[in-house]
Amino acid sequence: MSDADATYMGLALQEARKAWAAGEVPVGAVVVRDGEVVATGFNQPIGRHDPTAHAEIVALRAAADKLGNYRLPGCELYVTLEPCAMCSGAMMHARLARVVYAAPDPKTGVCGSILDLFALEQLNHHTDVVGGVLADEASAMLKGFFAERRAARRTQG
Repeated sequence: MSDADATYMGLALQEARKAWAAGEVPVGAVVVRDGEVVATGFNQPIGRHDPTAHAEIVALRAAADKLGNYRLPGCELYVTLEPCAMCSGAMMHARLARVVYAAPDPKTGVCGSILDLFALEQLNHHTDVVGGVLADEASAMLKGFFAERRAARRTQG
C-alpha cells in the first residue's frame, strides 16, 4: 500500500463517518486526479430517497460536474467498501483509471467477492483495481455501525 493510497482512503473513511452520522451505512468515496481530490461522496440512499445514491455514485456525479465531462479519464476512485454492480458499471462508463477499495463485500461486491466485473475481457474499458487498503479500519466501522443498529432495535423492541 502506498502512502498516497492510505491518505486518500483515510479521506474516504472520513466521508464514511458522515454517512454514519446521517444514519446511513458508513461508506465513503473520494475521486482523485493527478494527486488532487476532485470530489467526495458518502452513502445517502435513505436521506435522498434514491437507491442510486451510493457513495461512489455521489462522488462520480460531483467529479463529472466539476470537470465538465461524464468521462473521468486519469481519475482514481477510493471507496471504503468493495463496489457493487451498479457502482462498478458507473465506474467503467466513467473510464476511471483505477479503483481502490478497503473492505471486501461478500454479499454484493463485484471486484472479486461474488464475481469480478472488472476482469471481464469482453468489456471495452479496463480499470485497475486494488483491494484491501485500510480494510481493517473500514471493516471495524461497518461492524460498529451494524452492532449499534442491532442494539438500538433490541432496546426499542
